[in-house]
Amino acid sequence: MSPRTAPPRVLTVAGSDSGGGAGVQADLKTMLALGVHGMSVLTAVTAQNSLGVQGAWELPEEAVRAQYRSVVDDIGVQAVKTGMLASAALVEAVAELLAGTDAPAVVDPVGVSKHGDPLLAESALDSVRERLLPVATVATPNLDEVAQLTGVRVTAEGDLRRAAGAVLEFGPRWALIKGGHLPDGAEAVDLLTDGREEHWLRAPRHDNRHTHGTGCTLASAVAAGLAKGLAVPDAVRGAKEYVTGAIATGFALGGGIGPVDHGWRFRTP
Repeated sequence: MSPRTAPPRVLTVAGSDSGGGAGVQADLKTMLALGVHGMSVLTAVTAQNSLGVQGAWELPEEAVRAQYRSVVDDIGVQAVKTGMLASAALVEAVAELLAGTDAPAVVDPVGVSKHGDPLLAESALDSVRERLLPVATVATPNLDEVAQLTGVRVTAEGDLRRAAGAVLEFGPRWALIKGGHLPDGAEAVDLLTDGREEHWLRAPRHDNRHTHGTGCTLASAVAAGLAKGLAVPDAVRGAKEYVTGAIATGFALGGGIGPVDHGWRFRTP
């Protein structure tokens, strides 16, 4: 029997979530669910559960570079996704690696956890703005991250366009502003734009508190679509559909906020 053709390959560069709901664990689950081969560069280890982050330890820059080169130079990648990068040194190292890689990059500028725990040093914000965002094919900040990076505070759907413009000024080709944290409305509204064309993505807002890992999952799903050769708007639309289903079926774990359901498409009724 001849060997099977390998699926598209996606590399996540992110931190570990010991509870399995976000971070590298969420990324790899998403990639498997969407039919691509997931690989990982670990940037940090967290002690984390449904209640919050109890501790975080970043890896040395040398270890991050070695993991990245080990994967890219041998196996190759069709897309890269970044998540928790922790410090200015790691942000700048990863930005340099992305700039030298011929593959689309989805940058999730992780600043805080779902529970409000800081995951990025304040001193790293300038590095994200000046080094990481300029090499992004798609940047996927949530509203808190938009405010952290640009100072723009989004309180209504009408503010999303201004937020996207502020993010695009830092150089990503596309900005996907995630409006799921908006307080009002029956829909979760996101805006994808490159400054010329706009794509408004709407989905029902589900009454489910178990949404841990939503941002990681969405960014990984976008990367999976890009690895398959989809155009950015099509990759984002597919990712929005996948994460909407994952949120709707998120489940309780522990005593706090449970994860989205990365395997929702495979569950039997």
